[in-house]
Amino acid sequence: MSAHPSLDPSVVRWSVPPSERGDRPVLVLLHGYGSDEHDLFGLVPYLPERFAVASLRAPLAPPWPMPGASWYPIEGLDGRDPDAVTAAAHAVLSWVQDAVGPAPVGLLGFSQGGAVALQTLRVAPAAVAFTVVLAGYAAGGELPGDAVLAARRPPVFWGRGAADDVIPTALVDMTAQWLPAHSELSGRVYPGLTHSISQDELDDVRAFLNARLEDLDAHAQA
Repeated sequence: MSAHPSLDPSVVRWSVPPSERGDRPVLVLLHGYGSDEHDLFGLVPYLPERFAVASLRAPLAPPWPMPGASWYPIEGLDGRDPDAVTAAAHAVLSWVQDAVGPAPVGLLGFSQGGAVALQTLRVAPAAVAFTVVLAGYAAGGELPGDAVLAARRPPVFWGRGAADDVIPTALVDMTAQWLPAHSELSGRVYPGLTHSISQDELDDVRAFLNARLEDLDAHAQA
């Protein structure tokens, strides 16, 4: 695999300044295709305040005239190369290792960002405590971390809209088979929702994240 792209730490948006992060758990936001670090940062008021939230900007520029940034190229609806998703996951992992330190890390990604969030978990199961995948999917192929995930079954939330026609059906079907075998899966298919995020979904995500905070507390007390 070729060298992974690098992320620009100067454009990361944090919900709290460095002096207030301490050992707070970190929730990393990964935006969708053609967006940037400002997009998902709008979710911060809906998320548990205990998390230090970091919203990253993807390293690639999509083809003109598409604005924003992308995690990996998309060549047509079916052109999603798993190796390119893995390269993006390594870029996220490198940023986490450089910027976060020993604090617990969870990932929340939308669309492309959801695929990269899940791929990062697969690349480094020990580095990611949980993953939230919104309108995303599991990339094809096998990775060394998959066997670890099948045994450990970390928490994953997968939410998607019943009217979402952006992610190919074959990828949705594959993800529906892959996730239950490699994670403690929760989530929901939201009637009428397109390729977007609804208030009902945000309520479910918040409940999932609060449960993860309870897990972290229980682990710390064990």
